[in-house]
Amino acid sequence: MSKNLVIVESPAKAKTIEKFLGNDYTVKSSFGHIRDLPKKGLSIDKENDFKPTYEINPEKKKTVSELKKIAKQASTIWLASDEDREGEAIAWHLCEALGLDSKTTKRIVFHEITKNAIEEAIKNPRTVDLHLVDAQQARRVLDRLVGYELSPVLWRKIRPGLSAGRVQSVAVRLITEREREIKAFVPEVNFKVTTELETNNNELFQAELSDRLNSQDEVLALFESLKNAELKVANVEKKPGVRNPSAPFTTSTLQQEASNWLSYGVKQTMLLAQKLYENGHITYMRTDSTVLSKQALSNIASYIETKYGSKYVETRQYATKNQSAQEAHEAIRPTNIAQSQAGDDDQQRKLYELIWRRTVASQMSAAKIEKTNVDIEITGRTDKLIGKGEVLVFDGFLSVYGRGKEDKILPKLSNGDKLQLKRALAKESYSRAPARYSEASLVRKLEEMGIGRPSTYAPTIGTIQDRGYIEKKDLEGEEKPIKQVTLESGEITTEEIMEKFGADRAKLFPTHLAEVTTDFLVKYFLPIVDYDFTAKVEDEFDRIANGDNKWNSMISDFYKNQFHPLIESSADISRSESSQARTLGNDPASGKPLVARYGKYGPMLQIGEAEDDEKPKFAPLPEGTTLESVTLEQALEMFKLPRTVGKTSSGQEIKANVGRFGPYVQVDKNYYSIRGQDPLTITEEEARKVIDEITEKRKPIKEFSSGIQILNGPYGPYIKKDKKNARIPKGADPAKLTENEAQELLDKAPDKPKRRFSRKKKSK
Repeated sequence: MSKNLVIVESPAKAKTIEKFLGNDYTVKSSFGHIRDLPKKGLSIDKENDFKPTYEINPEKKKTVSELKKIAKQASTIWLASDEDREGEAIAWHLCEALGLDSKTTKRIVFHEITKNAIEEAIKNPRTVDLHLVDAQQARRVLDRLVGYELSPVLWRKIRPGLSAGRVQSVAVRLITEREREIKAFVPEVNFKVTTELETNNNELFQAELSDRLNSQDEVLALFESLKNAELKVANVEKKPGVRNPSAPFTTSTLQQEASNWLSYGVKQTMLLAQKLYENGHITYMRTDSTVLSKQALSNIASYIETKYGSKYVETRQYATKNQSAQEAHEAIRPTNIAQSQAGDDDQQRKLYELIWRRTVASQMSAAKIEKTNVDIEITGRTDKLIGKGEVLVFDGFLSVYGRGKEDKILPKLSNGDKLQLKRALAKESYSRAPARYSEASLVRKLEEMGIGRPSTYAPTIGTIQDRGYIEKKDLEGEEKPIKQVTLESGEITTEEIMEKFGADRAKLFPTHLAEVTTDFLVKYFLPIVDYDFTAKVEDEFDRIANGDNKWNSMISDFYKNQFHPLIESSADISRSESSQARTLGNDPASGKPLVARYGKYGPMLQIGEAEDDEKPKFAPLPEGTTLESVTLEQALEMFKLPRTVGKTSSGQEIKANVGRFGPYVQVDKNYYSIRGQDPLTITEEEARKVIDEITEKRKPIKEFSSGIQILNGPYGPYIKKDKKNARIPKGADPAKLTENEAQELLDKAPDKPKRRFSRKKKSK
């Protein structure tokens, strides 16, 4: 057995580090956290300084036993988990689980997995930083207290199974409030006027009217004046400009650019970056810092000079904007700047190239441009036409990163030059509502507000989608009629064209559940979702990490003075208050109130109360409405469902209705989705067409006498026998599979896990 045992977090990291150390070192992985608060129960002693009770994760018991055995045979143990609070906590938990003294056990840190970095870390060990451990512990305990006490309130008042969290609930609030801004937005309509002008040398260029016009009448008045107006160059201004490169990547800026350039989700970006880091290609990928080491700056400058020339070199050290940036990390950069490509697959390679380009560009010269602005007078009018040109004089960093539009060159013009109007176009436009958040723009917003940290963004965004608060959807947009006026050859023509507005992709939308939960939390638990409060909590964690405050004191103040009193007072909140019940009016047939409210399975309509002699009647909301927008007339129509539409060609009755998953038609016990169609108006012919199309899709691609079927599913063809399903390998033709091949795939397919049901004891 080796004299030295090095314990890291991941197996991939262990393999990479093992290459750099000699035979005297054994490198083993803890596979992440080995201890945590138990999944069930609070496990925090509120009466004893909020002391947490940790347990070894059941799936890690074998790992811990193996590490204990190896540790007993090693003369020196080195804890080499990541250089952040989470990594420091892992090191401390290893000490606790393996019986090591945290005050003497050697702790090494490095922000890149290279031979030099590992050897340097071995030369300069330290011990576990208990201040960093306390900061992580404070976050874990606070989030457990919030989740453990607030989530049950949501179960009782809104819907079972909900969760709340200090950062996730704020993220949901941001998305919900942005959606309401968009719905409340009233677009302004105006006309943008562009012209095509000709010089005396027959050169054409474009110019735009300095002001937007508010109506078609104003456009027509302008165009009438342009028919006979003299156009003359009033001023030509040329001035140099520069574009400077952006700082190298932090975690959040990497997530944003990976989304913009590569269409990667936040979680996907972090998983790919983790693999690049573990394989030694990039520095640590969870960082708030934009700083680069002196050695890195020197290497990058040398590379740029060799590759592009000395005039492209401009060494910079970027100041980190976030003053509370954690620990002493570098920005994210390649460990070997001379290596322009790295990664095990295409996605990793693309992300690495993005990091490489951004890093190199950050140390290159600014791009130099020449801007030209031309003011053109229109006789008889106070407004003017403006022509703009831009020429790239020196590409600088743009040769590597961020090259945008091509040069826009204006012809040579002088003051007093007369111009001819070839064509003028006025097009109606609508002002835009605030943009919905994407994953990347939400990260940027959270970072700007000081809420959360690099390590929390990806799991937070994943959680709010998994819990049904947020949906990520593409927007197809809608076509609107646009007025367009053209002046050409002295003739003015007007027309109406159709243009699509609002198309977008991968935007975050709040569900009804998000709106109800956000309103409830803002009303009764404002400190938990208050933006300033949430950011101040992060500052408190920073103070603990710096040794300026005790974690127990911070938790005690939060729990006893701010949080728990709100939990106690929530007992008086009625269910109707929290369900956003809204009385629309009375049902004409029964005279009972018709209410729109949030129920166990989402937004719903209800006639009558549970206390009435007759049972209440329930119906879903009409498609496209919300609790706030649905009207009494729309609601009454929903109680006409289920509706008999007609009969199939074989004489079976067709009914239309709306269920938890949207509108559908039903024949006997078979259901057919009619999403996008109205169950109140769908005709027999339309229903038959849907039924025939879906029935055709549901027909087996192939059947065998053994009971094996090859079927079309919502995610593609699959194999089915009894209650077992199997995927069909990518590239295989389902129609050509033999019975033996299908059976082999079924045999290899994992069995479905058995569902477990727990019965709650009834309170006496």
